[in-house]
Amino acid sequence: MSESDSGQLTGDERDGFLGSGGIGVLSLSEDEAAPYSTPVSYGYDTVESIFYFRLANPPESGKGDLSDRSVSFVVYGNDDGWKSVVATGQLERTTEESIAAESLQGLERVHIPLVDIFGKPPREVPFEFYRLVPDELTTRTETHTEL
Repeated sequence: MSESDSGQLTGDERDGFLGSGGIGVLSLSEDEAAPYSTPVSYGYDTVESIFYFRLANPPESGKGDLSDRSVSFVVYGNDDGWKSVVATGQLERTTEESIAAESLQGLERVHIPLVDIFGKPPREVPFEFYRLVPDELTTRTETHTEL
């Protein structure tokens, strides 16, 4: 039985599904409040299995300080059967000296779609760059069993 038969994607299937970038849902936890969840665009580095984000974080957004926040990130779709990928870990600001050089290499391998949802030109929106090196990366795929 392959991983796909068991409801899991193989590493190659996961990487093919995520591509070099797309749209997913980022959920930020804080204390015992409900998580703050928002759709975001992402870039995915298949070489290192790292996600990259260009996030707008104006004071009125409700996200708060993003550095070192515990997050879960979900990408799902139903183009060729239902699939999902869930990554959990902590956001790391890519401008931190300790990760800046390796982040630049990873950013060269990804494509973060620019989605115009801010009501003004994206060039006028201040963005910050973050990455997520998953502590856990899980996948699910539709299985075909008899009912």
